[in-house]
Amino acid sequence: MLASIALISSAYFFGSLPFMVALARASGLDVSREKDLHLALWRKVGLAAGLSGVFVSFGKGVIPILIGFGFRLPVIVVALSGVAAVSGEMWPVFHNFNGEKGNAAGLAAVITLALAYGVYPVLLFLIPMVIGAAMRFFFTIFSSKESFGERIRFRESTNPIVLGLPVGMIIGFAMAPLASWCSGQPAEITLCLAILFGIILVRRLTAGLRADLKIAHSVTRVLINRLFFDRSARG
Repeated sequence: MLASIALISSAYFFGSLPFMVALARASGLDVSREKDLHLALWRKVGLAAGLSGVFVSFGKGVIPILIGFGFRLPVIVVALSGVAAVSGEMWPVFHNFNGEKGNAAGLAAVITLALAYGVYPVLLFLIPMVIGAAMRFFFTIFSSKESFGERIRFRESTNPIVLGLPVGMIIGFAMAPLASWCSGQPAEITLCLAILFGIILVRRLTAGLRADLKIAHSVTRVLINRLFFDRSARG
């Protein structure tokens, strides 16, 4: 019991570690003005900073699960440690409970759970994500007249093709528990995947929502755009 509590609580604090905030500040970014530090580092600082942020977020989703799996803790505890780590990145205790969207850490957590416990049907959740990522990548790389270095920073765009990525992400996270349930995977895995989808959905809908509602003409439109496109407005 103590080992289970220790893993889940440690996973939350591990996810809360403010690496992204420290990197952004060291890179000269005003953290209070950036809605997404991953994108801000990628677009405003460069490839190395962007990749390092993604790498750390992936590690947050992977390491607690591997530790729990290695010590043969119950499946529900191991899966919840991944959820806790993602929650820590979203609502970090070290940064006023206002963190990242949790997409990269959540992606890593689902993949790690699937590989650790052989629940491979869950990996179907990658299909819409890969399609969305490919749409964004190829459109950005081949449709711009900017230099290659400028293009790989993936600057903000309202083009429907580019917006396929956030749509693919939310569909993918929704598919994970559904694929687990339909394929008869352990109930503990399905439950935790459903919780993970739930917190990612909540974070997507609520991050910075108060500021958006102050200037919004339509609350419904803001919520719909946040749900599908991960932003308050398409244009």
